Amino acid sequence: MIKATGIVRKVDELGRIVLPIELRRNLDINIKDPIEIYVDGNTILLKKYQPTCIFCGNAEGVKRIHDKNVCENCIKELKSL
Repeated sequence: MIKATGIVRKVDELGRIVLPIELRRNLDINIKDPIEIYVDGNTILLKKYQPTCIFCGNAEGVKRIHDKNVCENCIKELKSL
């Protein structure tokens, strides 16, 4: 569900916008956190990036293995093969 915040920001000369501190605090977005950008028609959606497992899509317990994200459960399953 999309909820209006009432916050309006202008885009600067370099195409940047500033996310207000209150919004960053509420969404646990810290300096240098990666943000994913989605487009739905003419709507832009921003989401804090969380790596997910390439096999099951789980976002918990994810580790980088040869530039791929794999969760602990899938690592165990792969070891048992």
